[in-house]
Amino acid sequence: MIDEITITKAIASSFLEKFLDSLESDVVIVGAGPSGLTAAYYLAKSGIEVVLIEKKLSLGGGIWGGGMMFNEVVVQTPALEILDELGISYRRFDENHYVVDAIELAGTLIYKAVKAGAKVFNLTTVEDVMIREDRIRGLVINWSAVELSGLHVDPMTISAKAVVDATGHDAVVCRLVAKKTGRLEIRGERYMHAEVGESGVVERTSEVFPGLFVTGMAVAAVYGLPRMGPIFGGMLMSGRKVAELVAERLKV
Repeated sequence: MIDEITITKAIASSFLEKFLDSLESDVVIVGAGPSGLTAAYYLAKSGIEVVLIEKKLSLGGGIWGGGMMFNEVVVQTPALEILDELGISYRRFDENHYVVDAIELAGTLIYKAVKAGAKVFNLTTVEDVMIREDRIRGLVINWSAVELSGLHVDPMTISAKAVVDATGHDAVVCRLVAKKTGRLEIRGERYMHAEVGESGVVERTSEVFPGLFVTGMAVAAVYGLPRMGPIFGGMLMSGRKVAELVAERLKV
């Protein structure tokens, strides 16, 4: 027998249990695009408690649309080992460019991150940061629908030992820290230059404020690097690198 109230109780109680278990975690990653998902996979795989926040309904960021809604993306040779580890197929275009089905890439990254143990909260937005003793200690969150509707509804907070800004072009968390502390400069993303952008995003993936790490296109926004379009190798490698940096900082 199927009972509607039982269904509601099951959903509500399961969600609240997950939410309460996530109020204090090792790492909160904001943004479930390619770099955020990759970071979540590697961190959760290593046994670190990971909470992944995404403001939209679906995860995957800009992967799904490929280039100009052609749902194929490109990765370069150095990123192939990540695709191989995740079991994502690719096709050789030339000696340094490989084509990946955008749907397979997004779907696999989501699946692997969740199966590794990352707790995902979609439709959730970050309103502010929580700072103690000159270090980021958590985030102020609300439902995305509240923000979109312009409703006056107070948010709530979650804490973490480290926060990763993987919000892409917007660099949401970094901009909040810059505004509230005056101790972080956001230079703004520059024009298209794929080669410089791809290498720069990986090289500059770093801790930009005590406890706050930046990955993916948020790196370009913070450091003033060029954009690179529908090539995703840098995003994957940046996600893996930030996971390594956070794990080292947490001494795991």
